[in-house]
Amino acid sequence: MNTAAPQPNGDGGSPAYPTGPPAPATPPAGMGSTVSTGSPADTDNSSSPTGIECPISPSSPSSSTRTGSTAAPLAGVRRSLRSKLPLRSRLALLTALAVAFAVALSAVACWVITREQLRDELDKSLRNYRVNVLYLRDTLQQCPQIETAPSRDAGPSVAYVQTVNADAGRCVGTGAKPVRVSDSDVNVALGLENDVVRDGRTDGGTPVRVLTKSYVIGDSVFAVSLSRPLTETDSALDTLALVLAVVAGIGVLGAATAGLAVARAGLRPVDRLTGAVEHIARTEDLATTIPVEGRDEIARLSRSFNSMTAALASSRDRQQQLIADAGHELRTPLTSLRMNVELLVRSEETGRALPPDDRRELLASVKAQMTELAALIGDLQELSRPDAPPGSGAPRIAALHEAASAAVERARLRGKDLAITARLTSWYVPAEPSALERAVINLLDNAVKFSPPGGAVEVTLSEGVLTVRDHGPGIPSDELPHVFDRFWRSPSARSLPGSGLGLSIVARTVQRSGGEVSLRAADGGGTVAVVRLPGAPHPPPEAEPSQGGPAGGGPAFRAPEP
Repeated sequence: MNTAAPQPNGDGGSPAYPTGPPAPATPPAGMGSTVSTGSPADTDNSSSPTGIECPISPSSPSSSTRTGSTAAPLAGVRRSLRSKLPLRSRLALLTALAVAFAVALSAVACWVITREQLRDELDKSLRNYRVNVLYLRDTLQQCPQIETAPSRDAGPSVAYVQTVNADAGRCVGTGAKPVRVSDSDVNVALGLENDVVRDGRTDGGTPVRVLTKSYVIGDSVFAVSLSRPLTETDSALDTLALVLAVVAGIGVLGAATAGLAVARAGLRPVDRLTGAVEHIARTEDLATTIPVEGRDEIARLSRSFNSMTAALASSRDRQQQLIADAGHELRTPLTSLRMNVELLVRSEETGRALPPDDRRELLASVKAQMTELAALIGDLQELSRPDAPPGSGAPRIAALHEAASAAVERARLRGKDLAITARLTSWYVPAEPSALERAVINLLDNAVKFSPPGGAVEVTLSEGVLTVRDHGPGIPSDELPHVFDRFWRSPSARSLPGSGLGLSIVARTVQRSGGEVSLRAADGGGTVAVVRLPGAPHPPPEAEPSQGGPAGGGPAFRAPEP
């Protein structure tokens, strides 16, 4: 072949076409100067890495078994990490993983975009390359001769050139490396496509970028494949991948370190809260509080914790106060009872009988003290009974007028010299009947106890408002806020019988039923106790045993008007 490889000129036009014989070169093994021919199938087999396909259905048993077998270990790993790693380590790990994912995604996107840009530049250079017509004619005329390998001096500086015939044959230009022919190249030679750009390989296995386009010289229609090696772009991409990997690694390490520092700083209030909880559990010191800083979730948790410890401390103080007050109230009747019993025992042991009147008085005192103890214990049991949880059962319906009527009859027996009048109208309330009657009795007992001889007590019940009015000495205004406290007794009533729990039971029972109770000074002297309870003037129809509530159609309970 007497032609040299075409060289592009400076203005991008047709390449310079030097004359003269090419420098002799020794062809490498496996390369000849004849035209390579073959069928398209043979060409595809040469360019394909393998001809074996093994499709696997996603719903095949092996695939589903493999997926199910890997799900359980992954769940176990997640549970193990949650149970073994502390919270700050998990936060740091999560931060590092998030940054690693973001950096990896950015690196891959950068690499892919750079690769596509380099490929576009390479494709643009192939499209702008113009092959000299004389070079193509000489290439076609020299076929089929022995293909000579390009010499070290005559290698193409821009692209390898070869022609492709419709029968998949090729003619390799001088100084070019033979590139394997594909079906797309044959389609261009057959006129089925104008041009095609693809990745290919030389016979030696070097990856190249190939542009095949149709040419017409005289009556001959054929395709010309221009190719450039991808080693120059691949080396740049490899360098870029290495740089991105190093930068990503540094970024992940920095993110893990920053995540650990941020987790430590963010969890410092949680550490203080944990220390406070451990201190309380160790010392039972409910006075411990946590400083509240800011308005974030940690500050909200600290405030909630302080409120909880304050409520627990108040509950424990009330419990201790209840125990102390109960012990104090029990000490007086027990001491008096023990003295009376010892006097009776000493009389029996010495044989010195007590006078009948003294003995009767002593036995009556013992009986009264036992009654007082029984009443005190009953009051304590009533106060210690917990409230029923919502939805635990059907509410009981009690007749407030019947409980008030029974309490009035009992008060008349206790205060025989008092004028007790009652005006009661029907009113039904959701309450425990026995507890409601006990509360009304306590109100009337309190009025009877403080009424002067020959005094009067008025009891009225109208539209859910129960009023008990006595004409006693009244309650000073500074003592009114304490009348419903447990074991509280007015200094002027210390000498009178009672435990100081009666009005506490009244307040507790009324509040359980959704009502309210109050005491105030009456005009003209005395005290007025007012109880308001929601209810209805008629009882609701009896509920079904399985429903636990009034059947539909009955009157709805309403709150009494103030």
